[in-house]
Amino acid sequence: MRSLEGLVERISIMMPVLNEQQKRRMLAVEAKTLGHGGIKLVAEIAGVAKTTIIRGIKELSSSSTFLVGKIRKKGGGRKKKELQYPELRTELLNRIDSTTRGDPESALRWCSKSTRKIAADLKENGYNVSHVFVAETLKELDYSLQANKKRHEGSKNPDRNAQFEHLHEKVKAFIRAGQPVISIDTKKKELIGNFKNNGQEYSPKATPTEVNAYDFMSEALCKAVPYGIYDIVRNEGWVNVGISSDTAEFAVESIKRWWNGLGKSSYPEATQLMITADCGGNNGNRVRLFKRELQQFANDTGLSISVSHFPPGTSKWNKIEHRLFSFISKNWRGQPLLDLVTIVNLIGNTRTNAGLKVCCELDENIYEKGVVVSDEEIQNLNLTRDQFHGDWNYTISPKK
Repeated sequence: MRSLEGLVERISIMMPVLNEQQKRRMLAVEAKTLGHGGIKLVAEIAGVAKTTIIRGIKELSSSSTFLVGKIRKKGGGRKKKELQYPELRTELLNRIDSTTRGDPESALRWCSKSTRKIAADLKENGYNVSHVFVAETLKELDYSLQANKKRHEGSKNPDRNAQFEHLHEKVKAFIRAGQPVISIDTKKKELIGNFKNNGQEYSPKATPTEVNAYDFMSEALCKAVPYGIYDIVRNEGWVNVGISSDTAEFAVESIKRWWNGLGKSSYPEATQLMITADCGGNNGNRVRLFKRELQQFANDTGLSISVSHFPPGTSKWNKIEHRLFSFISKNWRGQPLLDLVTIVNLIGNTRTNAGLKVCCELDENIYEKGVVVSDEEIQNLNLTRDQFHGDWNYTISPKK
């Protein structure tokens, strides 16, 4: 009985610390010591197959030796997939490349190229591989997960770079002269109500803010239209939150509110104002109403308003996008815009370490769509076009 207890104790202590080869040989020694019936008894105690112990006994009586540090004989163990299937890497690359190149015969042409789907496709064609092998092989081949990258901007106007240089020189000249330079644009329209807002904020664990499952306009209180004005020199923003249509009249009204709220006090000696804007939208270079409203603004303030539009397809270079709008989005991330007061307060409290300050107010005016500006009104504008691309660069002066 004691000898059996000792056997159980030795096996339970030694098995966890031995490698595969050492376990076989240790159990073989114990079985030989017990004599008849020893193999069966030791196998039951150790929880291994009798063939494992028999193999260990053969190894003890064999003159063969193992290499130092090796558990199995040379050539033992599971064969590498590359040895089983010499053409496997080529097959894997063919599947990746065929989907990339748009081969209509590829099984993976019209679905995501996940490692599991690639492995399943290889299995269907006789290659017994796992998704882990596919992932490791792709990594060895210098593949990685890639997202789409926005780069192609469509056809480029031949004067694109020249317009950027022209605009840049005008901005520098205005700044040297102490005249204000602003960047303008409409931020993405927002549904007001208990809707999901992208981003995450800290809150007690497992207590997320619950919002509507669907973003239906019918369930919204209204749609907010934030129009931004960014002062390039002073690093200040002004946002006019409209609740009506996003029209050129609304755009110029937003500029007026900036001027009366911040601009006039910041630039008391100003006689000119430079505006940089996109080529499209409510402040586009072809929008007649925008020019007519700017003329009225110039008449009211006495400012000569110089406008330079970014070339088509280059709106991402507008400074207001990454100097103002991006920080507003960060400030309200993960917070439902429940009402207009919420959106005004979140915009107005946007700050950055670089010193950005933002003012915001609500514009409850109603702006009509489809306002027609006649040819006669356009001809009566006090508008002077620059020699370079007068369609993109022009100045509207006050009428005397």
